[in-house]
Amino acid sequence: MQNKKWNSNNIPDQTGRFAVVTGANSGIGYDTALALAAKNATVIVACRNENKGKAAADKMNAANGNSNSIFMPLDLASLKSVRTFAEQYKNKYDRLDLLINNAGVMMPPYTKTEDGFELQFGTNHLGHFALTGLLIDLILKTENSRIVNVSSTAHNWGGINFNDLNSEKKYDKTKAYGQSKIANLYFTYELQRKLAAAGKSTMATAAHPGWTGTNLQQHAGFFRTLNPILSQKPAMGALPTLYAAVGDAQGGDYFGPKGFMEMRGYPKKVKSNELSYDKEIAAQLWAVSEELTNVKFPDFE
Repeated sequence: MQNKKWNSNNIPDQTGRFAVVTGANSGIGYDTALALAAKNATVIVACRNENKGKAAADKMNAANGNSNSIFMPLDLASLKSVRTFAEQYKNKYDRLDLLINNAGVMMPPYTKTEDGFELQFGTNHLGHFALTGLLIDLILKTENSRIVNVSSTAHNWGGINFNDLNSEKKYDKTKAYGQSKIANLYFTYELQRKLAAAGKSTMATAAHPGWTGTNLQQHAGFFRTLNPILSQKPAMGALPTLYAAVGDAQGGDYFGPKGFMEMRGYPKKVKSNELSYDKEIAAQLWAVSEELTNVKFPDFE
């Protein structure tokens, strides 16, 4: 039975476990990493900016009174950086219990990644797809490991436009953000189907933070303006992610806040929209993502 007010105090002891949290230098990523490190997990603060990443890890260690948070550079808008990170992680560590694909960009002006992808689709989806694929062998070797993809209620605004994935014909920053967030869910559900079919103990889950005030909204004026009134703090916004990572979950579960319109509150299991459960779209997106990233997942059998 799910605790009605489940919070970070309910996280079981994580001694001996290893977690990678992308975008952990600020926002819900920071609070996710902070909470896991407080419960004795070794947490990799995986983010692009070295100064901010090291400062965040130092701040976590000071707050927790330990040295469990460790910075490692990762730029999800660069497949080269993703490959380097995966290699460095595997050279240093021999297990990965939690991969929390949290980092994201929201509604920026039209920009392309180093590899030519529209920034939101390239960072929020393809970067994490590649990262997961490059670490999956280690994750599968780690008993009862989990992969958590952080989506958004903005998945309701999106669909996958296979004819213009990189918004080169037309760029609507809101729809492109929605596309990247429904892609997170297609990835979660398809990955879980593959894991379950192969009888693996590894699970894929997803979460969304509701309306949480973070610097993610720097390009979204409407959200930024209403943040002081409607948003919750990042420590609350991180709870659905943490529940998806260490709570009583099943593979393919999706968690969000339990308050009005899933905007705020303690975590609960929620449903994504009907479109996000389309298996044909999920399978097509998987094939396209492998092709675009040149990262092939192994057969899980």
